[in-house]
Amino acid sequence: MRDVPVDPGTRLTNFRRYTWWSLIGVTAFFLAFSVKNQIMDTAVPVMVRLAAVATLALTVAAIAVSTSRRLPRIPLESPGRPPPVRWLVAGGAGGTVLGVILLALRDYGLWSFGPAMMVSIIATFLPGRRPWLLITVTAAGAAVLGGVTAALSGQGSVFATAFPAGLVLFTGWVTLGMLWAWDVAEQLNAARRFSAELAVKDERLRFAADLHDIQGHHLQVIALKSELAARLAEADPARAAAEMKEVRRLAADALRDTRAVVQGYRRVTLEEEIGNATRVLAAAGIDARMELDRAAVPGLLPDPGPRLLGLVMREATTNVLRHSRARHAEVGYRIIGGLARLTVANDGAPDHPGTGRESGPGTGLQTLAERLQAVGGELTWRRDDDRFVVTASLPAETTGQESANARNAAAATEPEAR
Repeated sequence: MRDVPVDPGTRLTNFRRYTWWSLIGVTAFFLAFSVKNQIMDTAVPVMVRLAAVATLALTVAAIAVSTSRRLPRIPLESPGRPPPVRWLVAGGAGGTVLGVILLALRDYGLWSFGPAMMVSIIATFLPGRRPWLLITVTAAGAAVLGGVTAALSGQGSVFATAFPAGLVLFTGWVTLGMLWAWDVAEQLNAARRFSAELAVKDERLRFAADLHDIQGHHLQVIALKSELAARLAEADPARAAAEMKEVRRLAADALRDTRAVVQGYRRVTLEEEIGNATRVLAAAGIDARMELDRAAVPGLLPDPGPRLLGLVMREATTNVLRHSRARHAEVGYRIIGGLARLTVANDGAPDHPGTGRESGPGTGLQTLAERLQAVGGELTWRRDDDRFVVTASLPAETTGQESANARNAAAATEPEAR
């Protein structure tokens, strides 16, 4: 089995490797255990012992190849992939011959393990309820074959009938259960990816709706006033000029509001930005935790501080989703020592993290660091093993806020003093 990542950023690759090795390891061990006495018995003819070894190797190889095909390297790939028919036929023949050899040597217990294992592997490629139908029929056939053979040999038929049937059912239960667990994990991983994609699409729809509301309103008013100004151009030039000035003002307002929407400033507070980011991370299957100091009210941070921290929050979230294999993320915002500090940390960082320029001009970490520095702030990022931390800090006017509160209190009490 080649060690190919199934889905970067998840543990599905490790789970695939664990499932494959567990199934093949247990199968090979019990198959070898079932024939070890006959292979080591010198009283058994050499040709029979060699045939047992050959069929054992063929069965294990067929199970390994078939299981690799059943556990896809690409998510949700298995339903559309054809089963390895040749390997399944070869493994079925090998398991059958191995079972016949053991049964001929009067091993009335473990002779059915080889056929049961191959039937279980074949059943995993069948849809609906057919897997258990095949296993049930095989169990009934093993019970009849074992009981009849034991009776013809003058042996007790109860054990020879019950044990092979139970072994077939137990083998099918374990094999189908392991591969069923893989299917569930794969579907959950696909649901996680779809949920993250839907979160991004919802954000795009929100942006489109905001842009439509702004542009639709402004453009409609601009069109009406422009039409009115055109009609008044000859009859009342002064009023037409006033209407065109109004059109110019509306165009400027539309441009300003559009820029605000593009930058994410319009009707979105820093607290909402942090909440949206944690929800997007959670939708991507990342354990996102938020620590927000409720005392750090936006009024303590002068413009353009909240907007810059909102951009840092978006850029850090984008980098986590796009460039890391994070499983955990922490977002914190608080005011300490006169500084508003925003911290975004995640694990699963790549070996060679970039500078954040991948997201485009004006929004990369390097550019944001320059913009924060221009207003007296600082933006840093560091990598510690697989942990990546982005920290943005800006001066918070706590002293100024306290002074303003004191002035307001004094103004309120001044009329009473008079």
